[in-house]
Amino acid sequence: MHKTLIVTNDFPPRPGGIQAFLHNMALRLDPGRLVVYASTWKRGSASDAAAATAAFDAEQPFTVVRDRTTMLLPTPRVTARATGLLREHGCTSVWFGAAAPLGLMAPALRAAGAERIVATTHGHEAGWAQLPGSRQLLRRIGEGTDTLTYLGEYTRSRISAALTPSAAGRMVQLPPGVDEKTFHPGSGGAAVRARLGLTDRPVIVCVSRLVPRKGQDTLILAMPRILRREPDAVLLIVGGGPYAADLEKLAERTGVADAVRFTGPVPWAELPAHYGAGDVFAMPCRTRRGGLDVEGLGIVYLEASATGLPVVAGDSGGAPDAVLDGETGWVVRGGSPGETAERIVTLLQDPELRRRMGERGRAWVEEKWRWDLLAGKLRELL
Repeated sequence: MHKTLIVTNDFPPRPGGIQAFLHNMALRLDPGRLVVYASTWKRGSASDAAAATAAFDAEQPFTVVRDRTTMLLPTPRVTARATGLLREHGCTSVWFGAAAPLGLMAPALRAAGAERIVATTHGHEAGWAQLPGSRQLLRRIGEGTDTLTYLGEYTRSRISAALTPSAAGRMVQLPPGVDEKTFHPGSGGAAVRARLGLTDRPVIVCVSRLVPRKGQDTLILAMPRILRREPDAVLLIVGGGPYAADLEKLAERTGVADAVRFTGPVPWAELPAHYGAGDVFAMPCRTRRGGLDVEGLGIVYLEASATGLPVVAGDSGGAPDAVLDGETGWVVRGGSPGETAERIVTLLQDPELRRRMGERGRAWVEEKWRWDLLAGKLRELL
């Protein structure tokens, strides 16, 4: 019986977009034909993290094997463990949840009996492609696997330049998907607005980790311009992260603290309602560190579209791949408060435009970005 071994550092309960991507895909594969080999997640006390991980693993319909390390690397020990699991469970295909660096184990897994090896690339592999040493490693990964998947045109163009022509020609697009039944216009946004006292106010919502690349600071800097034309507008920043304190101080310095609400981290089950609390979704992400820190795709734009919101996206990396510019929203220059403010105000002042862009975004998600469609593509690759 054909079985697949997933090898990954990115798996729940560790939070994050790649983790959610892999878990959603895994849930749509045949659980009797799937084994996951993942690193251990540690957060807070070791005993609490171990208990949370054990509870999560026990709930899964497939086998999860945890390594003792918090970061799998293609060392001889980890490679031996992966090949041992491949043989023990009779797996004939392998999916590396992130191509770099785990894809360097591909030749050993091939020798152990893997007939199909797929490795998924994200934003960080585009960074690898720019540096000489890591570029050579990425080239080796491309040669050792049957297929490298990519999120969108930006990441494909960057990564393919580091590969041999043969490996580049075998690349296949496999982005994360959106659960259109979870993210939808009736997701409960009115209740969130009421709880936060925002029922009668125009709401700009941003759902993301709080890190400099995402552009929450640009939104705060855009607020004085927005408030001059929409005095009741409020910016709802949803999520947690290391940039939180800096953003709160920036709102104070900019004089807009009364018009900016920080929710902090929100449980995944409550995210759809927080999207739905907005009139406009905005995350003007930007590229940093000379191109090494970029947005791989920006699934949040698609979740917002599925919720029926128009989106304002930054131009970092693959973010524009998640927007039909002028149809589901607009792409602005990341780090440009003026351009960001102009697009947001235009949307806030035009309910018909918001409705039209929101409906087009919802239809686009249903046409192209549903999990069942993308999981079918992965099954074919494996």
